[in-house]
Amino acid sequence: MEHGEKNITIVDEQGNEQLCEVLFTFENEEFGKSYVLYYPIETKDDEEVEILASSFTPNEDGENGELFPIETDEEWDMIEETLNTFLANEDEE
Repeated sequence: MEHGEKNITIVDEQGNEQLCEVLFTFENEEFGKSYVLYYPIETKDDEEVEILASSFTPNEDGENGELFPIETDEEWDMIEETLNTFLANEDEE
């Protein structure tokens, strides 16, 4: 996982791969982490899109980075606020 990637492949607990489109990535100094918001590409047009979030470690060598689960309610609150700001800005354009 790198900043600026458009698609990532997520592997679930059962080993199933799912191609996802990256909505955006950002860094947060308070938590000292990078975050990615993404959604499954295979979502049908009439389905509500589930936006997923993970923290990640950018890889300096350009290989696959590693995704990590969001650990605290404070992180979720910050991510939700960032997403709401992003969506509000998208609506204005």
